[in-house]
Amino acid sequence: MQLRFRKSPWRPWRTPALIGLIGIVVALAAADWACPPDLTRYRMVSSEVVDRHGVLLRPFLSKDGSWRLATHVADVSPRYLALLKAYEDKRFDSHPGIDVLALARAAFQYARARHVVSGASTLTMQVARLLEPRPRGAVSKLIQMVRALQLEERYTKDEILSIYLTLAPMGGNLEGVRAASLAWFGKQPSELDLGEAALLVALPQSPARLRPDRHMLAARSGRGKVLSRMLQDGVLAPADAALAEGESVSSLRLAMPLSAPHLAQELVREVHAPARIASTIDAPLQGAVERLATREKAYLADRSSLAVVVVENRTRNVLAYLGGTNYWGTSGQIDLTARPRSPGSALKPFIYGLAFDDLILHPSTMMEDAPMNFGDYAPRDFEGAFQGAVTARDALRMSLNVPAVMVLDRIGPLRFSLALENAGAHLAYPTHDAAPSLPIALGGLGISLRDITMLYAGIANGGLVQALRTRIGTPPDAGHRLFGPAAAWYLRDILLGASLPEGWAMGQGLARAHAVAFKTGTSYGFRDAWSIGFSNDYTVGVWVGRADGAPSADSIGREAAAPILLKVFELLPPDRRPPPSRPASAILARSTEDLPPGLRVFTRDSESAPARQSNIAPPSIAFPPNGAAVPLPAPQAKDPTILFKADGGRPPLTWLVNGQILGSFDRFAPVLYRPHGEGFARVTVVDADGRSDVSEIRFKRTD
Repeated sequence: MQLRFRKSPWRPWRTPALIGLIGIVVALAAADWACPPDLTRYRMVSSEVVDRHGVLLRPFLSKDGSWRLATHVADVSPRYLALLKAYEDKRFDSHPGIDVLALARAAFQYARARHVVSGASTLTMQVARLLEPRPRGAVSKLIQMVRALQLEERYTKDEILSIYLTLAPMGGNLEGVRAASLAWFGKQPSELDLGEAALLVALPQSPARLRPDRHMLAARSGRGKVLSRMLQDGVLAPADAALAEGESVSSLRLAMPLSAPHLAQELVREVHAPARIASTIDAPLQGAVERLATREKAYLADRSSLAVVVVENRTRNVLAYLGGTNYWGTSGQIDLTARPRSPGSALKPFIYGLAFDDLILHPSTMMEDAPMNFGDYAPRDFEGAFQGAVTARDALRMSLNVPAVMVLDRIGPLRFSLALENAGAHLAYPTHDAAPSLPIALGGLGISLRDITMLYAGIANGGLVQALRTRIGTPPDAGHRLFGPAAAWYLRDILLGASLPEGWAMGQGLARAHAVAFKTGTSYGFRDAWSIGFSNDYTVGVWVGRADGAPSADSIGREAAAPILLKVFELLPPDRRPPPSRPASAILARSTEDLPPGLRVFTRDSESAPARQSNIAPPSIAFPPNGAAVPLPAPQAKDPTILFKADGGRPPLTWLVNGQILGSFDRFAPVLYRPHGEGFARVTVVDADGRSDVSEIRFKRTD
């Protein structure tokens, strides 16, 4: 039997050559996946703090000690990009990472001349070298070519170019076009002229040899080489090239921007990874405040410094932040806005504000400024003299010490300090176990300029204190109500009448662009001078003193800090918001006699009141009850009035509606009120001892 063998069909995938080819492709793909380009250096950029509009305030050295500012294609001048591509890589936009034509040309020139005439590195290959520096040689060049292909596979042309713009060596520890533009020309790379752009194209060729600050002539020659090549290739017109060639080359390396340095340092500490941090600072205003501080420091005593915080009331954004003067000088890096210092009398408005809110005090209430002992404590006024009988309004405006201590004695030092701390202020005491006591009314504790400015911004916003914001995107703070709108309105009215510094009312002071309510403070021993004030839109805090806490003869709030405060307000735009309207709960009184009896004279000790001795209950509104909708009387009614009624309280009882006093009445006398129409109303009753009750109601028609 003859055996026949059937011929097997050809299976191409089993041929050794094809199998080998597939294996190579798979191996290359696996290698590409396992060994992607290392972007560690590109990601190790300098942290930057910018203002609310993106203006650079302060960059920081990268982790490896370089000025490496992240730079993208959109950040640089189109003219620079055109020169860079034309000089370094004409076919950058079309090749896959390797320029075959350039390789062939370089090989041919090398074969003829027996030395390198021109290179064949593309910008993508240069990026590969910048990402992973290696010694020069054929092996390194092959690795760069492979990496270039990987980069082109993964990233767009603009992304690859952005890596070059960030990492290109520009002399010393400068890397990237932004860092070089700031250091050599003091401008952003988007503002480069032709000569500057040509120099930055030349610098990466030999960063050490072409450094303008060390080799100015070589730098000029390198720039000329770029301009000459561009002229030959028809990229530049002869007139433009000649104009750029005639420009001088600066031999100075400029310092990096250093605006709001203390705040920038704080923000960078909060963000651990390199980042571009958008602050709330307004760069033009920050610069103006820094220049003002430099001028004002010249008039201060030797080694004195000053700090300034500017806040936008509506958003609580910090618009300017001066932590001190001469950042690189002695103690210059201490953030003086954050250091707790004795505020002197600067906290007095908050003592009065709490008393106003408790209805134990009114701006028209009479007080006694006379020698007085509080146990072993006997406060004296700053001037040494006493004023006798004064209103609470005048006592605060003149910053009298005894009345302030009297009010704090009624409120309680512990309650006062807790109110400030609950609002977000950080208070410091002489010892860690010290309890709040009466001297805190006159500066017997420590508080930072930043926190006290936050508290004053709370007065400007009706008594609601919210944390200051220094970073864009930070969610707004819910806030803490320190006291009600009526108390804040009283304080605004009082502080608007504060006396201007001596000589300030002359000339420019007569036409102030802002109505500024402000208070000053001077700490014991003339160590700290304060002035904090607010307008409708802004709050400004100023501190003057020495960083080491030593006494200084010029550390008086009204003389040293208040003029600076008013000058800072002159740098601010005009207010847009109108002043707040009078709250319904504010008590209007033309004189002390118009007040309820319990508010006419402030007594030092509430426990001595007859009501306490006789155990009379405080007043309570029986009608209308809080939250009630009260029907309006019919228009045809013979007596279109509503009867108010209260229980308890020591007569006479004084009734008010929306701050308007109806009168004072005996316990059983009828209190009749004629509503003016529909709407909300705040009804208040105050007894002879100043105790009160309130009902928030709504008048409503029933027909």
